[in-house]
Amino acid sequence: MSTAVKGTGTREDPWQLKTPPGKAAYEMWKDEDADPPALVCQVGSTQLRYHLSAIEDLHAMLKAHGDWVPLGGADEQKPAPEETVEAWGRSPENPVGGWYGLKKGLRGRFGVYLPPLLEALGLAELTHDARNNQMRAL
Repeated sequence: MSTAVKGTGTREDPWQLKTPPGKAAYEMWKDEDADPPALVCQVGSTQLRYHLSAIEDLHAMLKAHGDWVPLGGADEQKPAPEETVEAWGRSPENPVGGWYGLKKGLRGRFGVYLPPLLEALGLAELTHDARNNQMRAL
């Protein structure tokens, strides 16, 4: 799958992305004026928001881990599989001390929507299987 990013990451020209299996398209952009600064993820009519620091923080975690990490994407209401990107995105041990998701009820799916962005930005490598995908830092 191509890692050429489409879009500049602004609201007017969002990044055009697809979920790891390549089946669902979505857009993301930076909202640096939000409090806290946010990464906005538009999936159809649903809008999710994550801490903007998630890009650098996830990349740093992957570099420190040094190997493949399962994605483990899950909705907020479902438990995240242990030792996955999703679990790290909710952990009290991560740099924000808990959820990267900012909208109650829509804080999950970190392991679905963040990995393709890191891949598009050239920060990570991602598998693109039908399920059980994983990623590692570049």
